[in-house]
Amino acid sequence: MEWRGVRAAVTGLGVVAPGGIGVRAWWEAALRGENAIAPLTRFDARGYPATLAGEVTGFADEEHVPARLLPQTDRVTRLSLAAAAEALADADLDPRNLPDYAMGVVTANAMGGFEFGQRELQALWSKGRRHVGAYQSFAWFYAANSGQISIRHGLRGPSGVVVSEQAGGLDAVAQARRRLRGGLRAVLTGGFDAALCPWGWTAQLAAGGMSTRDDARRAYLPFDADASGHVAGEGGALLVLEDADAARARGAAVLGTVAGCASTFDPAPGTGAPRLLAAARLALEDARIAPADVDVVFADAAGERNADRAEAAALAELFGPRAVAVTAPKSLTGRLGSGGSALDLAAALCALRDQVIPPTTGAVRVADDCPVDLVTGAARPARLRHALVLARGRGGFNAATVLRGPH
Repeated sequence: MEWRGVRAAVTGLGVVAPGGIGVRAWWEAALRGENAIAPLTRFDARGYPATLAGEVTGFADEEHVPARLLPQTDRVTRLSLAAAAEALADADLDPRNLPDYAMGVVTANAMGGFEFGQRELQALWSKGRRHVGAYQSFAWFYAANSGQISIRHGLRGPSGVVVSEQAGGLDAVAQARRRLRGGLRAVLTGGFDAALCPWGWTAQLAAGGMSTRDDARRAYLPFDADASGHVAGEGGALLVLEDADAARARGAAVLGTVAGCASTFDPAPGTGAPRLLAAARLALEDARIAPADVDVVFADAAGERNADRAEAAALAELFGPRAVAVTAPKSLTGRLGSGGSALDLAAALCALRDQVIPPTTGAVRVADDCPVDLVTGAARPARLRHALVLARGRGGFNAATVLRGPH
């Protein structure tokens, strides 16, 4: 339900993801159905059970981050800084032209600066404590992205970080919308993760659910009868959220509005049903729309048979079997942790703008026990007014966001 008349408009997007650096390159690749999953190159993954990943390729750190920041930032922060710059430019918003404390930043991050931390730990154990830099005190931390973005762009308003794994990107946007309701003019928000290093890879393998196939075309198959797990990746997206009236008053182009948000938490295993469906229903209620008003669902799409079956059952109960178009463009990039659902928000906004649904690649035989109208093969033109984005994070997090298009 809207509060105090405040509506959260998206006026800018920034993307750094497998398949494309920048919104345009990434979105065009997504519409073409280009699979960015490939053998790991960031380190030698031979000997590990999983060897495929969604890597951000062609990203030259020094082209996006000032030299003085390179020694004090992890890769995930550098990717975030690049996306933040693009999002602000896309919104044509210079924070220096706003009153002090009028703009804040809320990001999501689940794994922290794994690569930075691994490097410092290696130095500690191989060379001694004098070879560990002072930046280790914060560069590994989940809030480092929010902190560095706020410093870089002078965002002196309230800042924060959300840690709820894959659900984090949606949860961060929900918190940003609450900040707007509390009086902020604008918030930079979204999510990023990047942990494609031996330490981070080992942690992700230990968490389970990763595909061990070595064929990039068949490793991550959401809702497919032959699904065997997911592929991990790096990257994400950031959005500029503004009070809609203020955005229009300054002549900003509005990509869409965040119409509804909700989060739920699953009960302990074996004590009750998952609550993804409840999150979706609450988000629709918050947006004041009915299930029939939703034109496309950007699914969580775990790529694991039991999880896919549960999500498909939730969608069938909410909309009816195969009653709404469902897509999972993350099948092109892998699951990006906190960046995954933020990237889905970017995809949904682009879909609403262009009136086209990006495809789910790889999946060719939707499982009989997954009664969803999965968009496969090629992009599907459609009349789109509302998109529902779903996400589940490890540990029981569920999140849902309703986006309303600009049309």
